Amino acid sequence: MKQQLNINKNSPKKSLGQNFIKDHNFTLKLSSLITSDDKTNIFEIGPGMGALTQHILKKKYKKLFLIEKDIRFFEDLRNKFENNKKIITINCDALSYDYEDANKKSKSIIVGNLPFNISTQLLINWITGNHWPPFYFKMILMFQKEVADRIVSLPNQKTYSRISVITQARCRVRKILNAPSDIFFPRPKVDGTVLEFTPILKNKNLNIFNLQTLLKKSFEHRRKKIKTTLKDYSSLLKILKIDDNLRAEDLSVEDYCKLASAI
Repeated sequence: MKQQLNINKNSPKKSLGQNFIKDHNFTLKLSSLITSDDKTNIFEIGPGMGALTQHILKKKYKKLFLIEKDIRFFEDLRNKFENNKKIITINCDALSYDYEDANKKSKSIIVGNLPFNISTQLLINWITGNHWPPFYFKMILMFQKEVADRIVSLPNQKTYSRISVITQARCRVRKILNAPSDIFFPRPKVDGTVLEFTPILKNKNLNIFNLQTLLKKSFEHRRKKIKTTLKDYSSLLKILKIDDNLRAEDLSVEDYCKLASAI
């Protein structure tokens, strides 16, 4: 079943990376993958016209935070839920919102059809916090398929990159739902993929700044061997028995984390 969109009032803004989900069956299926209880805070990013929100409302939750940058949709959501004390509508950029302050140590989940133009930035914000484990216990997020492929990519694959390593160093990631381009309006040129992120504690004390620095150096010239790109850490490579004739994509997430911890 396709939802009818009011094109005149709610025309998508390209500047905000808006692609609305118009397929009711898809949002219903996506919602079924979101598990919560009456102690869970749910943060929905970019609810827009509420295609996913309408299903989340039927779940148990402590509070539902609707974070919408577009003033048109924010005002609609605010007016619709102004008498519901469990629903907090917020008009702001999801990149600058203080999630931890709003959360007050409750367990939380982040969900959303992320704006494609800032999806990677949002993810990096949520996985590079100084405090780990983070305020959320799960994230269920939509990305462009090619971005999702990089996030879940493994060593020795062409798509293995900085985002692969830094995400997998902090979360267990899995693909849970494919989103063909024809479920969106406007229809993008690429399909989408929904990923599930579950924080892991293995690298709880990892210095995330060191890891980011290493990844920038090694993947900036990924075809060069790490004896060149990571020459500043040559002694550590020897101590950790990491072959310096390897290239950036040859090192495992564990290799990078060990090296970051040794700096």
